[in-house]
Amino acid sequence: MAEFVQRRIEDRIPELEQLERVGLFTRKEIRSVVKKVTALEYKIKRRSVAKEDFINYVQYEINFLELLKRRRVRIGYFFKKEEIDYTIVQRIHELFSRATNKWKNDLQLWMSHVAFCRKWNCSSQLSKIFSALLAVHPDKPALWIMAAKWEMEDQLSSESARHLFLRALRYHPDSPKVYEEYFRMELMNAEKQRKEKDELEQAKMDIGEAEYSEDILNGQLSRVVYKTAVQKIKGARFHLNLLSIAKLFDFTQDLQKEILDDLKVLHAQDPLTWDFMARQELEAKSPSSSEYASKKAKALDLECKEERCSNVYKNSLTSVQTEAMWDLYITFCLERFKRKTNSKELQHKRQERLFTAFKEAHEANMLPEQKYTEWISQLVTLGQAEPAVDISIAATERYGGSVALWLLRLEVLISLESADVGSVFDEAFKHVKAQGSLPLWNLMVEWSEKRENNSDKTESLFQKAILVQNPAVSTAMKEKYLDWAYRTKGYKKAKKIFTSLHENRPFSEEFFLKMIEIEKEQEHCNVQNLREYYERALREFGATHPDLWLDYIKEELSHSEGKPENCGTLHWRAMKMLQGDNVEEFVNKYTLLQTGDL
Repeated sequence: MAEFVQRRIEDRIPELEQLERVGLFTRKEIRSVVKKVTALEYKIKRRSVAKEDFINYVQYEINFLELLKRRRVRIGYFFKKEEIDYTIVQRIHELFSRATNKWKNDLQLWMSHVAFCRKWNCSSQLSKIFSALLAVHPDKPALWIMAAKWEMEDQLSSESARHLFLRALRYHPDSPKVYEEYFRMELMNAEKQRKEKDELEQAKMDIGEAEYSEDILNGQLSRVVYKTAVQKIKGARFHLNLLSIAKLFDFTQDLQKEILDDLKVLHAQDPLTWDFMARQELEAKSPSSSEYASKKAKALDLECKEERCSNVYKNSLTSVQTEAMWDLYITFCLERFKRKTNSKELQHKRQERLFTAFKEAHEANMLPEQKYTEWISQLVTLGQAEPAVDISIAATERYGGSVALWLLRLEVLISLESADVGSVFDEAFKHVKAQGSLPLWNLMVEWSEKRENNSDKTESLFQKAILVQNPAVSTAMKEKYLDWAYRTKGYKKAKKIFTSLHENRPFSEEFFLKMIEIEKEQEHCNVQNLREYYERALREFGATHPDLWLDYIKEELSHSEGKPENCGTLHWRAMKMLQGDNVEEFVNKYTLLQTGDL
């Protein structure tokens, strides 16, 4: 192994001597480079080589190349630049190749090599990398697209890009993204050739020898891609994606019309088709701002457009009476309602349209859960709390398991200071599953705490909450219970509650940390109590929380009654109990603590 390493170091000597001779590096720096490279070479020559060893070597070489580049600029010396840089770049390629051959499935390693090639303009090498990468990972459409884009945009080779897309479609015949990017590539190629032809004609040059296929210029190849794609990939969304790509090119009016006509025929019952058709009304050509007689005329024109959109949605609902269609219509109404306008008439019309849509969807029993939330929120914002209560009742009857709707209903009732709040909480807990009930418990105890002379009832709520079978609810409410006891009844009450709960699992680390914080806030902080709290916390979380051990050690060091001699024992216990990466984290932070940097 030593002979191979020595030979590789000797191969570097001419370039290093050259760098020293011209003053780019000092003799001391050259020695440091040789020493570092020797160590890195030995690491990658070991029998059990690690991926990190290659990564570190590559990173060192890249850093060296960057430093060399900056120093050349600083002293203005560029003699033999290509010769020396080429050698270093080739070494980096070799290291990357060895690493990717050994760890073929590590995509991040491949992508790092691709990024390096792009930065240092290694086109020929990048082509080889993509070939090797696609041979190993043909199952990833994104890699095919990346390679084809590089061929088209960087190498300006439409033939190579087309070849890659066709190969990609053999592996991924049902990939919408591959078809979309292939369609885009063919349109880009057509646009490029049209521009080239126009420039030659403007320069009055003979284009007889130049081969410009009319099929490509007119977008016929992209039409073939489109026709094939819609036969393979079904759904209005894919169709609309192709249409949006076609709209980016100004010579595709006929193709756009064809796509739109097919969309209406093939996906007449798809809500997305109607959504697109309705929103097209907003894009209808209007006079420029300066051509309007007044702001009122502009607002009136916008109102007419929105009304036409609304009519398209309403027509769609006669044939596509689905929840998804209502959802899209109400989403449109909400978007327009939230847009700012100085016209009160337009804003009133938008509000009327929105709430009419909410009501009709509700009556049709097709209003989605999220839209009920929006409806109630808008009513509350407009100060219509009473109607909001009625709607929230209907919403929770339909979506009884929705925590968000129950919370909204309760928040409205609390704001109205209704006497029904308690009974609605009870009803909510009957419908909502235990694992999702934490927000309800939080709201309930907050509501109870704000009521006057209700301390005993609040405590009974906490005692009930900590007995919930779901661990997330139980642990969170224990923390809140302890905090509430300290805020309302002081230290003795908090300590009493902690004592009653410290054997009642499950716990969270924050439960113990809260009690430690409470103890430290006392005028006479009892170190024995602190030790008890830390010991109980470590019993539960000592194997996975290195910071807990460090806090305990710092407490012994900083407390007036602490025992610094206990730190050694705590360190030994931590090393025995901690697991995995937590050991290294603890050792690093403990070292910083000893040096005074933590």
